[in-house]
Amino acid sequence: MSLIEKIAKAGVVGAGGAGFPTHVKYDTKAEYLIINGAECEPLLRSDKFMMSNFPEEIVEGVKMVADSIGVEHTVFAIKKKYENEYACLKRVIDDKGYDIEFFLMESFYPAGDEHTMVLDITGRVVPEMGIPLEVGCVVTNVGTIYNSYLANQDKAVMDKYVSVLAEVNEPRIVKVPIGTPVEECIKAAGGSTLDEFAVIIGGPMMGENLVEKNDIDNAVITKTDGSVIVLPKDQFVIERNQQSMEHIKNKAKAACIQCTLCTEYCPRYLNGHALEPHRIMRALAYEEVNSAEIFKSAQLCCLCGICELYACPMGLSPRLVNEYYIEKVDEKYESNKTEYEPHPMRGYRKIPTDRQMARLDLTKYNHQELYELLELEVNEVIIPLSQHIGAPAELAVSEGQKVERGDLIGRAKENALSVNIHASISGTVKKADYTKVIISRSAEVVL
Repeated sequence: MSLIEKIAKAGVVGAGGAGFPTHVKYDTKAEYLIINGAECEPLLRSDKFMMSNFPEEIVEGVKMVADSIGVEHTVFAIKKKYENEYACLKRVIDDKGYDIEFFLMESFYPAGDEHTMVLDITGRVVPEMGIPLEVGCVVTNVGTIYNSYLANQDKAVMDKYVSVLAEVNEPRIVKVPIGTPVEECIKAAGGSTLDEFAVIIGGPMMGENLVEKNDIDNAVITKTDGSVIVLPKDQFVIERNQQSMEHIKNKAKAACIQCTLCTEYCPRYLNGHALEPHRIMRALAYEEVNSAEIFKSAQLCCLCGICELYACPMGLSPRLVNEYYIEKVDEKYESNKTEYEPHPMRGYRKIPTDRQMARLDLTKYNHQELYELLELEVNEVIIPLSQHIGAPAELAVSEGQKVERGDLIGRAKENALSVNIHASISGTVKKADYTKVIISRSAEVVL
């Protein structure tokens, strides 16, 4: 069985948040393989932990993937400040004699954005609406590489290393079975320091905000979730993400001064793409006629959040507006650009991480001392059949069935972009439908 077939069998997806099926991504040929070890968002620590604790597995995974894709250049992108992680990886690379070079990055946001990384490393601009492969590059996350290494050992994706941070009594990395309730992760970190709190799944810039207790209680860890950040409900980031579109529109009409800072700091605009958030905000606020093309350009947005959480002096939300038009406008943006020229000020407009955290009111959580790793065992998991881009996996078990850890419970849909899903604990299938499978170590079937 080839590496690609093993990765498909194991159900590997992009672990950095996107969830693209990895067997599809790696089934190609390219000039560059770029490993993303930048851990782009503030506070996150999971990839950093993995690079220092599993350097040999990661380096072997890189070598296997590079050989499979047939690349000429293998580049490991990592932040300069990750001195220990760099040393761990370099020692393994030197011992093995592998041809893997490092690209040391400053601490800025969005360092881990693949368009940004490709341009910084190769000097090539990924086209509008395009992917790195169009300029000869495959970009992959260290967690995805690690899971690919395990797949080559015939081990399915069953666990996740998750940073549990901020307003918890014992900040730490936890290793949890896929489908573990988020509230169990918080308990494993000593519980919250707050009686009432909100949770961000992922990073503070692009993660999913959970504010209502019911939403937090129902949330589970999936293959793409690397962080649980516990914050006060009135924290700046949380409050900004709770605005209605009507409220955002009214604020834009009243307060947008067309300063263009949202555009001047936009990573896609700086790369040479035709995305200008200030023009979208103007069209929204003043209901300009003939604005269809302007609203379609929102599809170029990577939703990084710089425009609203860093750049805008008036506290407006261009990112949420772009997200609104991405969903609302059915017609696809068609690019007519054939050549791209990065903005001459691009190198001077990268957002320093420390300054970014100050703007987000997160500085006090930076450099939290982590308690030791905890491998969490749970009695029940709720495993979604859709944890990835594409079609959900098709149910492969029935209620009352006994399953062992690693058994297939969701089969990738044939002739579609889809992935396999596996049992993360041994037990009995308590409930199974087309959306999820609940497995309990000892439970009666829910009728």
